[in-house]
Formats: sequence, structure tokens, C-alpha cells
Amino acid sequence: MDIIVKDLRKTFGEKVAVDINELTIHSGEMLGLVGNNGAGKSTLFRLILDLIKADTGTVHMVGKDGENSVDINVAETEEWKDWTGAFVDEGFLIDYLTPDEYFQFIARLTDTSNEQLQEFLSKFEHFMADELAGQKKLIRTLSAGNKQKVGIMAAMLLKPQVLILDEPFNFLDPSSQNAIKHLLKKYNEETGATILVSSHNLQHTVDICPRIVLLEHGKVIHDIDNKEKQAQTILENYFEIND
Repeated sequence: MDIIVKDLRKTFGEKVAVDINELTIHSGEMLGLVGNNGAGKSTLFRLILDLIKADTGTVHMVGKDGENSVDINVAETEEWKDWTGAFVDEGFLIDYLTPDEYFQFIARLTDTSNEQLQEFLSKFEHFMADELAGQKKLIRTLSAGNKQKVGIMAAMLLKPQVLILDEPFNFLDPSSQNAIKHLLKKYNEETGATILVSSHNLQHTVDICPRIVLLEHGKVIHDIDNKEKQAQTILENYFEIND
């Protein structure tokens, strides 16, 4: 599924949060979004997910839904939600459920059988690290890292054609960070899903994303082909990172 952004602008008072003339994320791409605090990364994701309304401009999802061709303005219909999974913050969670209850709830929404759910969860055993499955703790009592894990897994359980994750490496220990990198790459390879990841962690982003977009003050400063990992030097120079 392509995501096409045109003339998109969002302001909060006098602050310009997003100002993008044109940006296309192609079907099957794994795109990393980087930038300093306030660059507009989270706002762009929220506009794509129609969580906030743009001042001007549009976000379209264009591609195939089964046998049908679709071209949808996300602000005008909710049809795109059928193929989109996202985790932006813990507000996406139902925090009075346990992780198991939450996964079962998502499974019912997607007509996923219990057998299929257990098969899905088995792929995340290392990622969960014996801290989520079978535990009786409510999501609201979990650590920030474990909430992050629940949100990422729930987004992937939806089997999305479009997967959007805002700062998925935040709050995770190094082992879990490496695990989610492997899981995202494998999901992209197996499903051809379009995946958007924002992160302050340049190394993780360079490791998994063949294309990286750098935002600053809501604008696209660089759109980098990273297939050969050439983004590392460009980003280090931009952010003035020295050995």
C-alpha cells in the first residue's frame, strides 16, 4: 500500500509542526523517520493515522485491498483502518486488561483463532522475555518497556499492510531492541507490508530501513537511499556526531 502525502501542513499556534509538499512511501518500503525533538515526526504519524486534522493537504493510501484497487483519503473514510496497524503511545492500549486479555481482544477483532494467536505469540517468546504471557498484571501496572512491547505486538497481530511505529526502541533493553529489529525486518520480507518507523536511535534506523527521511521543523531535509547503509555518514554529519 502506497502512502501519498501532498501539501500537508499542520500548525499549533505559531509553531509549524508539519509542512510537506510531497512525500510518497511506496508499497513494501521500510522507511525510517528521524529528526530532533520537535521535528514533526510524531505529528506526521498522527496525521497519517487521522488522529489529528491537517490545516491543509491530504494523506492518501493507494494500492490493492485483496482484488480491489483503492485510493483513499484517510480523513474522509475509515476503510484504511482495516489494513493498518500502529502504536504511537500507550493511549492505544486498553490498560485495564492483562496482556493476554488484550491480545485475545485483538484476535477477536481480526477473526484470529486461538491456535493462530498462540502461533503468533510463539514468535515473540524471546521478545516477551517471560514478562508478559501468562502474567496476571494489568497493562497499566507494567513498565514503560513492557507496555511498548504489548503495543508493538498488538499492532503486528492485526496483520497490517501498513505498520506505523513511533519510537519503537524507546524504553527497551538492548536484547529487546535487537529482537524487534529482527521481527520487523522479517515481517516486511514475509508480507511485503509498508512499514514506517520513527526513532532517535540512528544506528537502529540505519540497520533496518533501506530509506530514511530526515525531518526538521516539519520539513523534509533529506530523503536518503540507505540500501548500502550510506545514510550513516549523512546523518552523523547532519547531527554533528563525532567519534
